[in-house]
Amino acid sequence: MRPDRRSDPAAVSRRRFIQYLAMLGVGGRTFWGSGDARAAIVAARDAASLASWPAMTYRKLGRTDFNASRLLMGCGASLLLRGKDDLLHTAFEAGINVFDVGYRGYYQYAERNLAAFLKKRRDDIFLISKAVAEIDAEPDDVVSVQQAKQAARIWSERLDQSLADLEVDKVDAYYLMASHNPSLIKSEEIRRAFETAKAAGKVRHLGVSTHRNAQKVLLTAAETGWYDLAMIAITPGGWYDWENKSVLEGSKALTGLQPVLEKAKASGIALVGMKAARHLSGLPVLGWWKKLDAFDEYYNEKLMAAPLSPFQRSYAYVLAHGLDVVNADIQDLAQLRENVSATATSPTYFA
Repeated sequence: MRPDRRSDPAAVSRRRFIQYLAMLGVGGRTFWGSGDARAAIVAARDAASLASWPAMTYRKLGRTDFNASRLLMGCGASLLLRGKDDLLHTAFEAGINVFDVGYRGYYQYAERNLAAFLKKRRDDIFLISKAVAEIDAEPDDVVSVQQAKQAARIWSERLDQSLADLEVDKVDAYYLMASHNPSLIKSEEIRRAFETAKAAGKVRHLGVSTHRNAQKVLLTAAETGWYDLAMIAITPGGWYDWENKSVLEGSKALTGLQPVLEKAKASGIALVGMKAARHLSGLPVLGWWKKLDAFDEYYNEKLMAAPLSPFQRSYAYVLAHGLDVVNADIQDLAQLRENVSATATSPTYFA
């Protein structure tokens, strides 16, 4: 999972460059957060060597049987406007073997900006992309056959578009992105669209991602038996509310959602967490400031005493409470190192 590329001159050159950037990024963050120049220097030196990073941990992705890194490399927002090949290769060298992106209608140039990396690493990774199957329906509406046919057609066309932008023949999984309507998820039209694409060699596994109505979506996907992966917006405090950028009002905490997650996993679905820490960031443009202690009440003493940031604690916690892997939209090397550390060391805080 972690190839030894030390003898590759190009890799060595790139690694020296990224080490320099990592030193700047991690050292700067440490100094900004603590004001301690000595701590910043130590952190920067540590970040500059991949050998000092904890070894990635892995888990089978449900019935896909793929042994996935517990941290997924989210490439959508990161590659929205430009390529970051050095960051992608560093993630791979750090043990990440699942890369997630999305169609141009939402993520603009992200798939195109991933293509160069894929030319070198396609056979070594699990590749996920996704697209919205658009319908004019509220979460609890029952969609008509005609609506489902139209949604399936749009989703299939976007799959073809994604393959062209990624410059690949197939993806390992393609999600129904931002799905909130259970009746569409269990429609025969969607199932047939996937089976047609699979038979054509375009995709291996069907997935669903959702920020809204997540519990009903997940349980519906489990009932069908068609879905192999589900990416859900969930936090230590419960379901994430996309509209309010906070924990969904009335949601049970993550510990109380275990029966729902277990039912999905029993059906063979791999659970991919997203937005685990988003609530902590707030939304300053609307006057919502950082809430770094929002989830502290759910953590044990060992996790609270761990050398982790509030964001890292969120990732470590959800991985220990029902999520198979967690997706992080990683923007830079400092974030990459932080997230690798959180996911790789998560089991140690809950022994």
